[in-house]
Amino acid sequence: MRHLRAAAAITLAVSVVAGVTACGGGTSSDGGSNESPKTLTYWASNQGPSIEADKKILTPELKKFEKETGIKVKLEVVPWADLLNRILAATTSGQGPDVLNIGNTWSASLQSTGALLPWDDENFEAIGGRDRFIDSAVASAGKEGEPPAAVPLYSLSYALYYNKKMFADAGITAPPATWDQLVEDGRKLSKDGKWALGAEGSNLSNNIHQTFVLGQQHGADFFDEQGKADFTSDGAVAAVKQYVDFMAKDRIIAPGNAEYAQNQSLTDFAKGRTAMVLWQAAATTFAAQGMKPEDWGVAPVPVPAGAPGAGKQTNSMVAGINMAVFRNTRNIDGAKKFVKFMTSDAEQKILCKTYGSIPPVKAAQSDPAFAAPELKVLRDTLATSAAPLPQVPNESQFETAVGTAVKELFADAAAGNPVTTESVKARLEKAQQTMQS
Repeated sequence: MRHLRAAAAITLAVSVVAGVTACGGGTSSDGGSNESPKTLTYWASNQGPSIEADKKILTPELKKFEKETGIKVKLEVVPWADLLNRILAATTSGQGPDVLNIGNTWSASLQSTGALLPWDDENFEAIGGRDRFIDSAVASAGKEGEPPAAVPLYSLSYALYYNKKMFADAGITAPPATWDQLVEDGRKLSKDGKWALGAEGSNLSNNIHQTFVLGQQHGADFFDEQGKADFTSDGAVAAVKQYVDFMAKDRIIAPGNAEYAQNQSLTDFAKGRTAMVLWQAAATTFAAQGMKPEDWGVAPVPVPAGAPGAGKQTNSMVAGINMAVFRNTRNIDGAKKFVKFMTSDAEQKILCKTYGSIPPVKAAQSDPAFAAPELKVLRDTLATSAAPLPQVPNESQFETAVGTAVKELFADAAAGNPVTTESVKARLEKAQQTMQS
C-alpha cells in the first residue's frame, strides 16, 4: 500500500457487511444496471503528497475519459486514514461510489462481503483480458480459486535503499545480498550515534510486510490451507524473532525506532542518521528531504542465500492499489469502460510515472522510464520474487493482531528486555487467540 498509510489498526468487520447490497443503487445482483449511463462517481486513494496534488494529477485524465466516452466522472480523493471506514459505511448504507481504489491487502476481506463486482473472464475481456496484467498483481486481488474482486491499478514492491557515503566510509563496497551480510555490514555501520537499518516498529502494516516476507523465507504462511490462523509455527516464530533481533540482538536498529510509525525512518535515512531502509518507491520522498539521486543506491531485499525468487527466496510482498467496481453500480457499462481507460497502456504509463509506481500492465512496463535503477529493481522484484499477503477474509485482523505483537516485541527490545523464542511465541499465541475470539 502506498506510503504504508493504510488503516492497519482497523479491524475489517466483514461479519457486519457480508451479504449486504452493494452501493450505487442498482438492482441487479449480477453486476449493476445502466440507469445513469452518463455519470460515474470515483473514490481515488491519496497517492500523491496531498489531496490537492492528486486532484491536479487525475482531473486532466478524467477529462480525457469524458471526451472519449461522454461519461462525466465525479472525483473524490479519500485519505488512507479514512478510506477503509468509508468503504465499509458505503456497503452498509447503500450510498457510495461506482468505482473506487482499494489497498490490495484488503481485496479478499472486501471480496467476502459480496459488495464488489467479480472480475470473471467476461469482465476481464471487457478491459482487454486478464493476460495483460502481471500474475503477482492479479494474485493480490482476491481469494485464490475465485474471480478477483478488483483489478490491479498501481503496483509496488520493496527494495533495499542504502546511503553510498556511509557505506564507503565504513569500507563496504556493495549492498548486502543476504541477511548475514546485512548484519555483518550493519555492525560496521552502527557507531558514533548512527545506525545501520531503519524500521517502523509501531507501524502495524510495515511490521506485517517485513515479517510476512521473512516468514516465506522460513517456509511459513501464517495461515494453513483452510485459511485458519497458524501464527505459532516454527517458521512464523523464527521470522518474527529474526526481524526483532535486528534491534534486540544484532543492535543494528536504533531502539527509538520501536516508536516509529509515521515514516520517520525515511527522514533518518535522508538526514544520514541511518544507512539502510527497506521501502517501496522512496525516491520522491528522499528528493523532497534534500537527498540527491547520486547519494543513495537501491538493491533487492536480501534473502537467506543465493538470488531472489519464489518460495523461500521471496523478498517482498506484492504491494499496490487495486481498482474495484461496486456490484450494484447504476452505470455498469461506464464503470467497466473507466477501469479499461485507467488500465490502458497509455494511462498506466502516465499515472505510474507520476506516482513512482510500477505498472501492473505488462505492455506499459516497456516505457524507458521504468528501466531507471530504482524502478527496475522494484519491477523485477514484483515479477519474480514478490508474493501476495494471505488472501483470506480476515487478513486485516491478521495485520492488526500480528502487527501489534511485533510492535510489543520491539518495545521489549527497546527497553532492554530479552526477546527469546519463548517470548515471541507467547506474543504470537496471544495474537492467534485474538483472531479466534
